[in-house]
Amino acid sequence: MSNLKFILSGGGTGGHIYPAIAIANELKMQFPTCEILFVGAQDKMEMQKVPQAGFAIKGLWIAGLQRKLTLQNALFPIKLFSSLWKARQILKSFQPDVVIGTGGFASGPLLKVAAGMGILTVIQEQNSYPGITNKLLSKKANSICVAYENLEKYFPKHKIKLTGNPVRQDLLSIENKKIDALTYFNLEANKKTLLVLGGSLGARRINQLIEKEIDFFLALNLQVIWQCGKLYFDAYSHLNQHKFVHVLSFVDRMDLVYAAADVIISRSGASSVSELCLIGKPVVFIPSPNVAEDHQTKNAKAIVEKKGAILLKETELEAQFETVFSSLLSNEKQQMELSHNIKKLAKPNATVDIVKEILKLIKNKSKNQK
Repeated sequence: MSNLKFILSGGGTGGHIYPAIAIANELKMQFPTCEILFVGAQDKMEMQKVPQAGFAIKGLWIAGLQRKLTLQNALFPIKLFSSLWKARQILKSFQPDVVIGTGGFASGPLLKVAAGMGILTVIQEQNSYPGITNKLLSKKANSICVAYENLEKYFPKHKIKLTGNPVRQDLLSIENKKIDALTYFNLEANKKTLLVLGGSLGARRINQLIEKEIDFFLALNLQVIWQCGKLYFDAYSHLNQHKFVHVLSFVDRMDLVYAAADVIISRSGASSVSELCLIGKPVVFIPSPNVAEDHQTKNAKAIVEKKGAILLKETELEAQFETVFSSLLSNEKQQMELSHNIKKLAKPNATVDIVKEILKLIKNKSKNQK
């Protein structure tokens, strides 16, 4: 198993990037001499986040189709052809043993070309409802690692492995970090902490809600850590003038922010849901309605059906938010039940299990070649 080479592709948002980095770190841990290369979309956030994590990355000129007639859509066929050609050049040059896709624009062309070249490919599907790209790629993929049950209607059953989503390893032990977290974020030990997460890019509707409800939260004797996203920080940073409001564009120490939190308001992207299952705090999910196939609502419902969280749609916020939230905050029994039930859904060994599956494919291939 010496001199193994892996290409990982995932990007566009943190929800695709961090699972790929988690897998890369586990591969490096198990095979210290292996070579790892990332492939992303050349103008997306992975081009910064991956090198920060210590890995090399190459960019493809690719972007998704817009929902309306735009210049971007007119350029799509050219970008796709360019990306397919460059993906082939990268694969021929690097000669990976396995290509792993965690979603995002670049993973489609890369995995399609890799499968066509006879290279082992693994799809890591994070959502309860797969996007069209992964459905198409699944026909040629060697293995599909999923986070939710009942995906046989979208993927070939014999290829599916229920592993869960890879999460940052520092989230596996946050129980003893509460004091460090309070110090790090300059929080009061005698107040409950509300954590608001809108995803790496931010969430406009959640930000509007939190701005409107600041006085409501303060009247409930809460302190607020509000990750509003880099796109919105300038609009909301002035609210840091409140002693008990901490507005952040991005959270560098997710382990500490989760340790500090008593109750959480969050989008329900796949990575966020997996992390929230692991840390086991009471959560109110507000799914983004502006994603493919409304998959965030489906992700949240999969948790709510197991009585592990509360779901509020954006259309319900005006009429229901204050009632639902204040009821949760005053009901210790409900908080404990939600925490207990969501924690039962966690898959803390997901990253290790995915790497085991990758290793199994390599062994089977070498066995068949003998």
